[in-house]
Amino acid sequence: MFKEIGSVFSFLTIIPSSNASLDNIAKYMFLFPVVGIAIGLLIGSLGFGLSFFLEPLLVSLLVVASIAIVTGIHHADGLADFADGLMVKGSNDKKLKAMKDLSTGSGGIVATVLYIVGLIIAISLTSGFDLFKAILISEILAKFSMVLMASLGKSASSGSNSPFVEFMKDKKKISAAFLIMLVPVILIGETTGLVMLGVTIVLTVFLLALSTRSFGGITGDVLGATNELTRLASLMVFVSI
Repeated sequence: MFKEIGSVFSFLTIIPSSNASLDNIAKYMFLFPVVGIAIGLLIGSLGFGLSFFLEPLLVSLLVVASIAIVTGIHHADGLADFADGLMVKGSNDKKLKAMKDLSTGSGGIVATVLYIVGLIIAISLTSGFDLFKAILISEILAKFSMVLMASLGKSASSGSNSPFVEFMKDKKKISAAFLIMLVPVILIGETTGLVMLGVTIVLTVFLLALSTRSFGGITGDVLGATNELTRLASLMVFVSI
């Protein structure tokens, strides 16, 4: 089990693993929220400590940079590709082709810039222990959103996403992921955490519907984009309540 958990950590972060195979990672996708907890604790603690010494905007910038470093910007790249695909007019296949293009288009650039600016602004609006809670909960929910989408969606095409979609059709696994996510969200976030969870679920379902209509299903880029967008949305909810 420890090797499998290590593989999942390697997939979602910059931590290297020699035992990571796509099928093995997909089989244990329900543990994604565990990685969210670990990332949230690490980055949240950093933000909490820095908030006592630096101005909120500087803390926010360093937190966003830390998230990018720890996660390797894998999912932010998915957000850019997702936006590029949505901007293309035409058939599902044409949109998929644009999303798989190695070059980033104007849609992807704009989406990424707006996302980063949104993160920096949202995080800068909180400090201290509230900042810690916001980061921790948003990371847990971001990872759960990918599990939820994989369990509900279908693959747009055969690729890296296919094993995740296949394995997450197991109801026991999605139930386990839900429980792993729910306990810390309620204990730490209380009512606010539940509202953040509600927004995460609604946004995930919306992105699933949008992806199914635009691409005929979901892809790895769609899962990555969902991670990023639900993180931002949950942070916005936290600082708005």
